[in-house]
Amino acid sequence: MAVAEITLLVSGDAMLHVVQRTAFAGALACAIGLLCGPIIVRVLKRLRTQETVEKSDSPTLADLSKGKRDTPTMGGVLFLPAVGGALACFGNLENPQVLHALLGAIGFCLIGAIDDVLKLTRRGRTDGKKSGISGRGKMALQVGVSAALAFALVSTMNQSSSDPEVRRQLFSITVPFTTMSIDLSFASGWPYAIFCTLIMVGTSNAVNLTDGLDGLAPGCIVLASAAFAIIAYAVGRSDAASHLHIPHVDGAEEMAVVAAALAGAGVAFLWFNAHPAQVFLGDTGSLALGGLLGYIACATKQELVLPIVGGVFVAEALSVILQVASFKSRGKRIFRCAPLHHHFQFGGMHEVKIVTRFWIVAGLCALAGLATLTVR
Repeated sequence: MAVAEITLLVSGDAMLHVVQRTAFAGALACAIGLLCGPIIVRVLKRLRTQETVEKSDSPTLADLSKGKRDTPTMGGVLFLPAVGGALACFGNLENPQVLHALLGAIGFCLIGAIDDVLKLTRRGRTDGKKSGISGRGKMALQVGVSAALAFALVSTMNQSSSDPEVRRQLFSITVPFTTMSIDLSFASGWPYAIFCTLIMVGTSNAVNLTDGLDGLAPGCIVLASAAFAIIAYAVGRSDAASHLHIPHVDGAEEMAVVAAALAGAGVAFLWFNAHPAQVFLGDTGSLALGGLLGYIACATKQELVLPIVGGVFVAEALSVILQVASFKSRGKRIFRCAPLHHHFQFGGMHEVKIVTRFWIVAGLCALAGLATLTVR
């Protein structure tokens, strides 16, 4: 079927049902990723993007990672053609949230790509230490992209209805497992935009910290995205939202297509990233995956469900925060090494076993997130 015919089915009178488009988007993203993967791996090797894994701050970690020395990084670029192609064919690009999600993914990907390129080009001039974008610079860029997405989301919501009660619902944060909500609708909803910015920045960094073992971060992303595809469909249907007593967001069902495309692309990337990895995500991929997942959670009004669905990402980020806080305040470490997956790696557990167990936990977290739809 030609792209023009597919587009007609998405935007015309013969529009495919969102469930069909969600399934097709996931399948197409996976297919594109599998087709592009070998080409991308060869190109990255030719460009000499091999990961040096020179971690001079931890000789133990350097020793554990020495087998990965010739593996190219920046493999996250695979997600752009996979997700972009799937959304071009089966996403409703007339829905601003879908377009913003795609643009936001590109923005985060560019930040990560710049960081990865700087690390690779400077690695011979920094005594073995990686030197990409400075911490403050990277954070500023992430905040910039996240804020742009958040304010675009608020503008879209403001335009969707003039009813004060509907706007109050759209700019409120629902507390999972309860009927409570936190109203951030004052000042035209801009406090809600600030909150969404924090969600996207936090998720982007949490996924980045999780990306440390073969298949770990993309596998968790697949499970989280699959859960949000179901959540988005329920939120976008007024009858389902009313039955489940969750906020209804007109058009949010289109985010199910975005989430499915992300999950499908993640499955394809796992084909090349499973142990032993042929390619690494790099910041190019991890920042984009986290930022896009955070945007999906905000667009579907399930901001506080995200920490449940992404429980592994939260645990990884918290392990780093606690480790740094403990070392600075007491001079002692809580974990053998942070992020959390390295703690188990230092304890002698094999990388494959760690990743598999983290996937199991991620699956349970995804189920717990789905449970928030029915338990109030």
